[in-house]
Amino acid sequence: MTSLYQSSITSLAVLGRGKVRDNYAVGDDKILIVTTDRLSAFDVVMSEPIPGKGKVLNQMSDFWFEQLSALVPNHLTGIAPESVVSPNEAEQVRGRAVVAKRLKPILVEAVVRGYLIGSGWKDYQETGAVCGITLPAGLPQAAKLVEPIFTPAAKADLGEHDENISFEDMEQRIGAELAGKMRAISIALYKAAADYAATRGIIIADTKFEFGLDDDGVLHLMDEVLTADSSRFWPADSYRVGISPPSFDKQFVRDYLETITTWNKTAPAPKLPPDVIEKTGAKYREALERLTGAKLKE
Repeated sequence: MTSLYQSSITSLAVLGRGKVRDNYAVGDDKILIVTTDRLSAFDVVMSEPIPGKGKVLNQMSDFWFEQLSALVPNHLTGIAPESVVSPNEAEQVRGRAVVAKRLKPILVEAVVRGYLIGSGWKDYQETGAVCGITLPAGLPQAAKLVEPIFTPAAKADLGEHDENISFEDMEQRIGAELAGKMRAISIALYKAAADYAATRGIIIADTKFEFGLDDDGVLHLMDEVLTADSSRFWPADSYRVGISPPSFDKQFVRDYLETITTWNKTAPAPKLPPDVIEKTGAKYREALERLTGAKLKE
């Protein structure tokens, strides 16, 4: 499978490049988002691509945008990406790009946690709370929470760690009304997705959503949604309380990097071995197939 580490669209103006996505202007009101095969771990972009990863993320986001469209508007326009670039650039966007509405991004990530894992578990062990939300005492690792909790994070610059913030801080940053709307919609999205995923034998432990506003101030779901990059997916048949379950995401890469004691989790990243690249790609494709019932479109 061929890979795309960085796109090189010259027919459109570059707006910016993130850890995984390259963004281009399509007129004044739309944006071409190209999902590359780059992978980041610990907020550091790896030097090697994961072949096909961008197409997996794009196909999975498209699936979820459609599944959840009744709950909140999203950034999709339905315009074919191949139609906005030069013919010789079509292969760079085929299967891995969308033409989206150009929205004003809200610089707070909407994180929803349904299980006690990751940084939430570490926080709970130290404070008995997750991002300031007090939880019952004595919960084990990977415990299912009685109700999902909303734990926002302030978006950081490229290469920096996002900062967990309190809901009160979020209200101060973007206003109480918008913060409340984001929280309610995010929890509704998580519950709907988790209920669906359960029918496919998948647990969604946590996820993050990103939102933007259009010119009329209408809230839209944007960027990516419920992918293996933005979520923690567990196979339900191997879920056990008290351990960190295996997951369909880049945890495989994180676990490998944790074995490299000489790396301090800053750029440049160590080289990924071929077997780690191959197994990571397989995890992403398996998540897509199990959740959507469809194989990756080549």
